[in-house]
Amino acid sequence: MSRPGKGDRCSAIGSQRRFRYNPTGRTAVLPFGRTVVRQAVPSTVIRESVMRIRALAAASAVLASGAVLLTAPAGHAAPARVAPCTQGELTVRAAAVPAERTVVRFSVTNRGGRACTVERVPVVSFGGLDGAALPVREGGKGTYRLGARETAYAAVRTIGDPADPEARRARSVYVSDAAGRWGGVFSAGHLGTGTRVLVWEPVTTWWQPSRSAADREIGLG
Repeated sequence: MSRPGKGDRCSAIGSQRRFRYNPTGRTAVLPFGRTVVRQAVPSTVIRESVMRIRALAAASAVLASGAVLLTAPAGHAAPARVAPCTQGELTVRAAAVPAERTVVRFSVTNRGGRACTVERVPVVSFGGLDGAALPVREGGKGTYRLGARETAYAAVRTIGDPADPEARRARSVYVSDAAGRWGGVFSAGHLGTGTRVLVWEPVTTWWQPSRSAADREIGLG
């Protein structure tokens, strides 16, 4: 195969489209191996290149504005971040299930005039014992939104088998969020479990929109 001549080298460079413009000198520097060829570039080519760059920038701006419109349509403000619930906004209730006293139902009611959020899984701990109930299913990160005057429900199973020899006995149950913004403590007598709450490997549901949903998740009915 014959070696390409100088003209052939320029053609090969053009076919690879490896070039850069020098707007000041209006020349194109075309690298090919160790050979560098300078070739005059017409003013029209430079103007067309600048126009293409400007057109691409304008198209990018249009696409960006379109993305904004998709997330926040005209005439609708972007949704504001909902603040966490605080102790003064919530009423916390708890009671054991009469027919199955190893299950305690909880509820939180937003008494305020605005929506607020609680953590997706309540923190349920037991007086005098270390640790807290684990969620019945994995996940549960993030928050649960409580509208004004709305109530969320959860349930904890304090022990699987009341006859379990490993059972511990607690005087009270405490439900709260991990940040300590709100919480409620309930004695065994208030809950209706007798003088103590039997505890071993307790599990809790996520907050649910209804009591029946919380019951199903904990395994009732």
